[in-house]
Order: sequence, then C-alpha cells, then structure tokens
Amino acid sequence: MTVVLRLGHGEALEIVDSAGALFAATLLLDGPAPRARLETALAAPRPPALRITLAQGIPKGAKMDFVVEKATELGVAAIVPFASERTVGEGSRAGKLERWRRLAKAAAQQCGRADVPEIMAPVEVATLARSLAGYDVALIPWELAAAVPLRDRLPAILGRARSALVAIGPEGGLSHAEARELEEAGGHLVSLGSRVFRTETAGLVACSALLYESGDV
Repeated sequence: MTVVLRLGHGEALEIVDSAGALFAATLLLDGPAPRARLETALAAPRPPALRITLAQGIPKGAKMDFVVEKATELGVAAIVPFASERTVGEGSRAGKLERWRRLAKAAAQQCGRADVPEIMAPVEVATLARSLAGYDVALIPWELAAAVPLRDRLPAILGRARSALVAIGPEGGLSHAEARELEEAGGHLVSLGSRVFRTETAGLVACSALLYESGDV
C-alpha cells in the first residue's frame, strides 16, 4: 500500500477480512508499521446473478494459477480442474490444490469479493460429463464447433438459467470423443470465433461473454 500504491497517512481504504466482511477503514502510518482503523461495515458486492462454474482442462506449468486468479476476479463461483486425453499438466501433485485455493482466497480479497470460489479436486472427463445434469446450462467451447457467433446463440441457450458450466480443454483441446461425450450429456458445443485461444484465455473469454449476456458486466 505504501510502496506500490503510494498511499499516505489518513487515506481511506476498503478492507476485506478473512471471513469475507467488508469495512471502510483509514490507513495509519504513525507507528513503526502500517495499521488500519476500521470505521464502518460495508455491504459487500453481490455475486453475479448467473452462477458460473469453470471446468478447466489442467494446463502445463503455472497457467492454472493464472486461470484461478482471473476467474476469481471475474466472479466465477467454482472451478473444476479436469484431466483429459490431451492433458500434460500435473493437477494431482501434492500441494497443487491447496495452492489454487490459497490463490483464489487472495484474489477474492484483492478484488473485494465477499466469497471465495470453490476449487474442487481434479476429476476425469467422464465424471465431468455426469455432473452436467446439475447445471441449468453447459457450454463447451470447441475449436471445431459450428462457426455461429456466440452472440447469436447465447440468448436461446441461457434463457432463464441461474447456473452454468463452461468446460475448456487443455492445450491440445478436447478430443472428438470427449467433445461428443460432453454434448451427449447435455452440453452445447459453441465457437468462440475464428481465432484459436490459448487454454488459459478461452475460459475467461467464455465466462466474460456469459456475464455480459446475463447483465453482470
């Protein structure tokens, strides 16, 4: 706050505590360490009207860290890492899940969310397909889906949906068999346009489109 944001003594802050409560506060720099005086409790921002779960094919390296952080900022309610035929990343390694949950909590506090998205344990595609029945609608962005603009498809797909799942394949994308399995389970295969997005970008694009269509962006 003092080095990067260059805030001074007496400046106003908003602070989110570990329980998700939001407070107006005043920054105090009159001692050896920065302090904050809590003033009044504030109403936390409402979560999006459309509850979105992002199912992310586990990517390589630290890309999942990026996905967790940015999806949290967008307002995604839950994130489900999943392994598929073309998965290269290691999502089951000890400590990965705990790290993603810590990142989600930190990102929620940074962006002023009162809740922290649930980061679920990694699953297989078959398990993910069976879970589609628990959502009002499921979108499966796939580079081989019919090239119909998402803008034209979303109104009819969403309708009055209150919950949605978005499933994104890993770096190599979903295989034909996996895409068909998810479609047969009730998912809608959709196109995100003529450009092929990286796996860590595609989910954020799709979730942003859903939030826009539902009135939250």
